[in-house]
Amino acid sequence: MKFILGKDRKQTCLFPVSLEDSIESQNSVRSIDQFVDSLNLAELGFRSDFIENGPPAYNPSVLLKLYIYGYMNRIRSSRQLEKECRRNIEVMWLLESLDPDHNTISNFRKDNAKAIKKVFFATVQIARNFGLIGATLIAGDSTKFRAQNSKKNNFNQKKIQRHLDYIDNKLEQYNKALEQSDSENEKEQINKDIDKHQGRRNEYEKLNAQLKASGEPQISTSDPDSKHLIVRNNITEVAYCVQSTVDADHNIPFDYLVTNKNDSKAMGQMLQRAKTILETNTFTALYDKGYHTGSEFKTANNLGIKTLVAIPGIGRASQAPDPKYNSEHFKYSKENDTYTCPQGNILKSNGSTYKARNYRFKQYKTNTCKNCPVRALCTTSKVNGKVVQRSEFHRYIEANAQNVLQNPDAYKKRQAIVEHPYGTIKRQWSFDHIITKKTMQRASADVGLMFIAYNLTRIWNIIRKTNTSISHAHKACIRFIEAILRDIKVLYEQNLKNQIVEHN
Repeated sequence: MKFILGKDRKQTCLFPVSLEDSIESQNSVRSIDQFVDSLNLAELGFRSDFIENGPPAYNPSVLLKLYIYGYMNRIRSSRQLEKECRRNIEVMWLLESLDPDHNTISNFRKDNAKAIKKVFFATVQIARNFGLIGATLIAGDSTKFRAQNSKKNNFNQKKIQRHLDYIDNKLEQYNKALEQSDSENEKEQINKDIDKHQGRRNEYEKLNAQLKASGEPQISTSDPDSKHLIVRNNITEVAYCVQSTVDADHNIPFDYLVTNKNDSKAMGQMLQRAKTILETNTFTALYDKGYHTGSEFKTANNLGIKTLVAIPGIGRASQAPDPKYNSEHFKYSKENDTYTCPQGNILKSNGSTYKARNYRFKQYKTNTCKNCPVRALCTTSKVNGKVVQRSEFHRYIEANAQNVLQNPDAYKKRQAIVEHPYGTIKRQWSFDHIITKKTMQRASADVGLMFIAYNLTRIWNIIRKTNTSISHAHKACIRFIEAILRDIKVLYEQNLKNQIVEHN
């Protein structure tokens, strides 16, 4: 059986192939080269002036091209990128055969978080120039990226106290054993154990002091800005929470923000940023129930932005024995500032305002609850009867509920819009953790490069697909013209032969 044979490795070529000839014209590496060369890196904030003494520095465009190529090809490690510079012909072409070391590569990402964010906004501007961002329907959500900090190296007050109690218990046991011991060798070993545990106790005391000084509920020792967060259900990780806003037309993210907090207070800030970036407030914003917070609805109302936020279920403690008598079925009268229950009884407020953790509210109740025939179906309270609370943000919450009821089809699009980038980045590319550590700013640089790679890939795929349909018609036209030219050439040659024969 015959096989396809390769070329002899030692054979020399009479006409050697250049790097330029090795890279096809449609290769995405050429698009990366053009994109970075079109940017004014100094204006974006990349450092371009360096001290003359010592070896010359690499142009920031070289390292930015390397990182964009790396993230687009699922390579984030600075050491792995260093290897690619010496063995990958596409990288050799892109960097013109330069090969920076891993420290230089790593420091570039570490030191240019703000500039990388501006490069991301440059990709957003490209999308807008091509009409890929409609700015009429947007969706926001967050995802957790695991940080470079184990759960073991994350501490709260309860965990530190548990360690201190354990060490104190061990020290007490060692002291008793020391008193009862008669062997010098045994006493020496016990003293060593006491010193070791006392040293550990001092470390936990220092952590306790750091925790109190920070004013935070927890601290992380490896990556201080990361926090212990709920990832899904009851699963937790020490992670960063990344907020993003995505346009519905082509699922292109136009904003992201790295945080270490949950979603409850994030919507207002992200909508303010979206209004600034899109330069309009006429769009509709979709969010899930994790963003259902009264103060955030007020912010959205002040911005003039229509929101559709999923309505969370009523907590078990707030449920009536019969769902027909839940507070949502009590009708509010704005003129009288009263509620009317399903039985027709009027619930009034005493005019006092009470303060909860993040908002203020009024309470509404009635004395007729005591003798109401359906009291057992309405409330389990044996003292006060039914009490309805109305927060200062209730009218904004009701306005959102009306928007959701009036636009059920629009809200169903939320998941398909905003989960698309996360699905690609975390599942397809396997970027499910932050590769940098020490500060949130460095984490932001890592996330920024993810979104730059996603946006450029998405934009180029859309443009290529659009141009392909055009180019097919263009190529067909060219083939038709070429066929006519061939026929004309054949006729011309035949006519020329006839003329020669006649002349002879």
